[in-house]
Amino acid sequence: MLDTSVLMHDPSALFRFQEHDLFLPMAVLRALDTGKKGLSEEARNVRQVSRFLDQLLGQASPKAIESGLALAQTTLHGTAAGRLYFLRQSEPRSLPKDDDILTAALQLQESRPDVAVTLVSKDITLRIQAMALGLNAEDYHSDQVLDDVDLLYTGALLVKTDRIVAQTERALEFLIKPHECYPNLCVATEDGRFEGIVREIHAQRALASAVTDHRVQGEAVWGVQARNPEQNFALNLLLDPEVDFLSLLGVAGTGKTLLALAAGLAQTLEMHHYREIVMTRATVPIGEDIGFLPGTEEEKMTPWMGALMDNLEVLGQPEDATRWGQAATQDVLRSRIKIRSLNFMRGRTFLNRYIIVDEAQNLAAKQLKTLITRAGPGTKIVCLGNVAQIDTPYLTATTSGLTYVVDRFRHWPHAGHVTLQRGERSRLADFASEAL
Repeated sequence: MLDTSVLMHDPSALFRFQEHDLFLPMAVLRALDTGKKGLSEEARNVRQVSRFLDQLLGQASPKAIESGLALAQTTLHGTAAGRLYFLRQSEPRSLPKDDDILTAALQLQESRPDVAVTLVSKDITLRIQAMALGLNAEDYHSDQVLDDVDLLYTGALLVKTDRIVAQTERALEFLIKPHECYPNLCVATEDGRFEGIVREIHAQRALASAVTDHRVQGEAVWGVQARNPEQNFALNLLLDPEVDFLSLLGVAGTGKTLLALAAGLAQTLEMHHYREIVMTRATVPIGEDIGFLPGTEEEKMTPWMGALMDNLEVLGQPEDATRWGQAATQDVLRSRIKIRSLNFMRGRTFLNRYIIVDEAQNLAAKQLKTLITRAGPGTKIVCLGNVAQIDTPYLTATTSGLTYVVDRFRHWPHAGHVTLQRGERSRLADFASEAL
């Protein structure tokens, strides 16, 4: 039995339960009808579920509906072999929808003692209530990218001395294990004398080229120097014209936004690789929602872009500049940075843009796909986030869109990934991250 939350999260859930029969209570259908209006991702998903159900019903007779609709007839997944039943309660009830769903599940269990009934829901509270009533309840697992977030690709590898085949100042050749090495993997030797990025992968060996050391004064990017090896790797991949997609993961204070913005400004204003920088993020509040905001699209998004403004204060202050010079620099920088809402991305194409997606862990896989497929020729997309800080309901570290793209892009030669480990914001922020 599927709960409304599952279908609102993934419309294709109807076809992802292999040989099992599915039951939809009337309460779920009523809840879907309530949630179909609007432009949110959940509303779009509800409308897609309605289309799926309409295709399944087709010209089916009442008798065919009573005996169950074969899911395999219309699915593209090829694995759904069960049947879909619409569950009508024996007596009407005027209770909240969750109680209706639980009642329907209990009635189904009583009427079908020969089979195991499982209530599948993304709603933790509903699963707790179901188990308290003696029902078997489970989370929806089909959208999980990984079983455990600790298995997520880190983008880095420490090469032990006994695996080195050949080493020079500019290159490193080393032995690899199956499924261990991917394009643009960041590697370092145990002795710390070599840091590089994998450029060639063969059957049992990989070749890495040395990176530019942005920790020294002469190699600063828009006045920003790397403070640790991970930040150095990030800057090298951010500046690499062959890398079209880059994901940066890290806890608060590791420098994700500062590095991405500094590299974007350098490539937009100095190198002229891109026409402008586009910044966007998911508008999910941490506390109480402050309601509708006045103004244009950019004015509405400005309160959500505090991280951008904070970093521009750092990047827009040239050394020995007067107060007037600093103000003029800020105006120039802001003129080349556009703030856009995710709600208006459908149908657009971004040409020669440097796109920064902040707080990407709050986006579902489908939302990130919608955004990334907007990229036209000459565009680079940088996704920033921390999967330990997810504010979107029903998303977890293993189902986040950021986790999804990190896992799917690691095989592509024009993508990179860096996990930033050390906080560099302040000693207060570092201690808070560890102690709180």
